[in-house]
Parts: sequence; C-alpha cells; structure tokens
Amino acid sequence: MHSFAWWPVVGVLTIATFTDLRSRRIPNWLVFPFLLAGIVSSPWRFDWQGSAHGFAWHGLGQCFAGLGLGFLVYGVMFFMGGMGAGDVKLCAAIGAWIGPMQLIFGLVATSIVGGIMVFCWAVMGGFLMDLFRVPGKEHGEPGESEPIRSNPLKRKMPYAPAIALGTLFSFFSLPR
Repeated sequence: MHSFAWWPVVGVLTIATFTDLRSRRIPNWLVFPFLLAGIVSSPWRFDWQGSAHGFAWHGLGQCFAGLGLGFLVYGVMFFMGGMGAGDVKLCAAIGAWIGPMQLIFGLVATSIVGGIMVFCWAVMGGFLMDLFRVPGKEHGEPGESEPIRSNPLKRKMPYAPAIALGTLFSFFSLPR
C-alpha cells in the first residue's frame, strides 16, 4: 500500500484487535464508518493508477473488488462456522481500503498467523487433541472435552489479531 491509506487501516485494526480480545466482538460502530470512508475516498486514490488530481473510476473498481473478495472469502468461512460476522465485515472493509491484490496477500498472511494462533490457543487451553477429533465420534472418556463444548468463550478465539498482523504484513512485504 502506498502513502494514502495505511493510517486509517492501522487505526481500525488496533481498535478491532483490542475490542475483539476484550469482548470477542468487533463492533459495527467501528467497521461501518471505516467501510464507508474507504468507498468514498477510493476514487481519489492515486496509488491505484488513478488520477492524483481528480475522480478516477479505477479506484472505485479496486475498492469494490477488494470489498467483494473480503466478503466472499470470510463469508464462506462464516457459513462454515469458522468466523464471526465481525471478522467478515472487518475483512470486507479492509478490502475496500487496500484493494483485491493486496488483500489476497493479506489473507494468506492472516491464514498463517491465524493457524499459529489456533495452535497456541489450543495448547494453552489444554484442548489441543480436541482439534483433531472427528465430530460425532467419542474419543477417550465420556465428557472429557465437555468443559470446552459447554463454554463458548473457551472455543471462540478472537481472530482480529490475526487479521491485523496479516494485513500489516502485507503493507511491508509488497513491492511499492
């Protein structure tokens, strides 16, 4: 990403990370204005081969392509049960700010960071072996993993930190 759009993204990612860690939620009051600002500012973005001196449709196209890609990828994971709605909206809004090409790189980095986080979360929570259990099959003692299943906060990992780190990594890893 070039000069214009990095600071709002970093600011929103910072707030989203703290709120997700604290309450396991990414608030709409944060994501929707961020998304709207990304859409409104996109036609004037000179870092997307648009015009530095006026309106450019290319920037708007990049914005909606990034928004759609973020919504599609994380929307699929939401319907599979692996993401929260706040994560989906946050990634779509990030896509509106950074565009589809950088978002692809950011999503790959986010997946790697997220995988490491899930592993560490499972080790620290004492339920690493539960990650490898087939749903519907009983392994071990009855009720062995019951504390995890009965407490949704133990199962639900905040994913905004992974999204933030993956997005930040895309800022510093792509050629300018």
